[in-house]
Amino acid sequence: MTATETRGVRNRNPGNIDYNPVNQWQGQLKPDPAIEKRFARFDVPENGIRALGKLLLTYQRKHGLKTVTAMISRWAPSVENDTAAYVRAVEENTGTKAGAEIDLAMPAVMRGFVKAIIHHENAGFAYPDSVLAEGVRRALV
Repeated sequence: MTATETRGVRNRNPGNIDYNPVNQWQGQLKPDPAIEKRFARFDVPENGIRALGKLLLTYQRKHGLKTVTAMISRWAPSVENDTAAYVRAVEENTGTKAGAEIDLAMPAVMRGFVKAIIHHENAGFAYPDSVLAEGVRRALV
């Protein structure tokens, strides 16, 4: 790892998921405020991608969020982000029409959505296809 890596890449948490002791994510490392005060850290990026995918599935299944706008508005609230720009970036990167409903239980849809979030959260960073595919596989089981 290098000093120029984004926080999400360094923490192997490419969705920049906030640490919450209630969430017992697979592969989550014990909190250490000396390393990271706010965000969860993971043992491998595949488990960080898994957590990202599981959260998105919860948004769809538990909260009924079916569009990119609905999901990103919850993922990246406008108090901290330019949510409209984030939505446009995810829609463009996934080829989703504005307002269209999506089904994240479909592996190709989940993969595109997760890849777009990772790209947006980490200054254009992209994991190798094998890492992304394994993280998505873990999220969908």
